[in-house]
Amino acid sequence: MAKLYFNYAAMNAGKSTMLLQASYNYQERGMRTVIFVAALDDRAGRGKVGSRIGLSSDAHTFEADTNLFETVAAMHADDPIACVFVDEANFLSAPHVWQLARIADRLHIPVMTYGLRTDFQGNLFPASELLLGIADELREIRTICHCGRKATMNARFDANGAVIREGAQIDVGGNEKYVSFCRLHWDELFNGA
Repeated sequence: MAKLYFNYAAMNAGKSTMLLQASYNYQERGMRTVIFVAALDDRAGRGKVGSRIGLSSDAHTFEADTNLFETVAAMHADDPIACVFVDEANFLSAPHVWQLARIADRLHIPVMTYGLRTDFQGNLFPASELLLGIADELREIRTICHCGRKATMNARFDANGAVIREGAQIDVGGNEKYVSFCRLHWDELFNGA
C-alpha cells in the first residue's frame, strides 16, 4: 500500500538533500520519480530543487491552481511513476495536500513530502498542519541550534540582522534570511524572555 509521508524540520536540516538522495536511489534502480516544487521558490532556479551542499535536480512546478492528482495521473499513464516527491511542502494548499493523498490512495504511488512545520512566528503552516493530521507517516529531520540542542524553530531576520516579528507567513529565503533555533533560544530572541 502506498503512503503519504511528511518529512519535516526547521530550516537548514537537509530536507532537500534527503529528497534528492531518495529520488536518486529510485532512479539508480531504473524507477521513474517525479519531483515538484512551488513555482514561487526559485532559489535554485525556476523548476529546480537545490540543496545547500550543491546537489540539484529539475522539478515540475506547482501553482495555486495546479491539480497535482490530475498532473501525476496523466504522467503515470504515459510512463509509470515509482514515487512522487514534493519539496517545500509547507507551500502547498489544502487542496494540494488532499490531491497528494489521493495519489497515494488511488494511484498507489508513494508520495514523499519535505517541508517546514512552523513559520518564523512559531505557527504551523496550513499545509504542514494538514499533513501532520493526514499523512500516513511523519518523520522529523533533526538539526541543531547554536547551543547544540535540537532546533525546532525558525527565526527570520532583515538585511541588518534584526529579528522580524511580523509579516507575511511566506517569504522565500535561505541562510541570508533564516536561522534555526531550539525553542529556548527562539523564545529569548523573539519574545525577549
